[in-house]
Amino acid sequence: MSDMTSLVAEDRTAVGKGPAQALRQTGRVPGVVYGEKKEQLMFSLEARALRRELQKPRFYSTLCQLEIGGKSVRVLPREVQLHPVTDEPVHADFVYVSRGASVTVEVPVLFLNEDECPGLKRGGVLNVVRREVELVCPADSIPEKIELDLAAADIGDSLHYSHAVVPDNVEPTITDRDFTIATIAAPSGGAEDDEAEGEEGVEGEEGAEAPADADEGDQAGGDEG
Repeated sequence: MSDMTSLVAEDRTAVGKGPAQALRQTGRVPGVVYGEKKEQLMFSLEARALRRELQKPRFYSTLCQLEIGGKSVRVLPREVQLHPVTDEPVHADFVYVSRGASVTVEVPVLFLNEDECPGLKRGGVLNVVRREVELVCPADSIPEKIELDLAAADIGDSLHYSHAVVPDNVEPTITDRDFTIATIAAPSGGAEDDEAEGEEGVEGEEGAEAPADADEGDQAGGDEG
């Protein structure tokens, strides 16, 4: 069962760049919930509470109970836009998550038995191709991590998704190949690194699309404070 966090929000009806800036001046961050062909829900969050949640390592893969005007909405964080200078949150996007739904999330990779890895003992270097893997999984059972055991890996070895310990009810978004997660490279680098980089293409994004009719103040990058 996934952890669940809770955030208290307030309804907002005024949209646009001006009202969004006015909200920030009061210590609040404008946000929107969308997806599942439901009506967009406009709200604001206390900036301090949002910053606290952003500091948690699994923020984007943790379900959230959004409390708005006495109503609870199950959501998943999709994107929090930050000010380019101050790194303060300026806008938050969430997506609706119904019970029984599947979601697309990035899950961190935990590397096991580095101290026992033959390749690392011989001076090799762990070359991490993917620190996170994008998975499709049930919203109520998002894994905290996937595990990759290095106990038998030697210099020149490539460790692929098939080598990882992954729950049975999840699938990677990349399905056309057994993609590389890490390699054990020779101490000076070498061909292994180039091969690993060459086999990995650019990943496409999956999941809910941002609302096309978001107001100017809610567009990505549109609120710079």
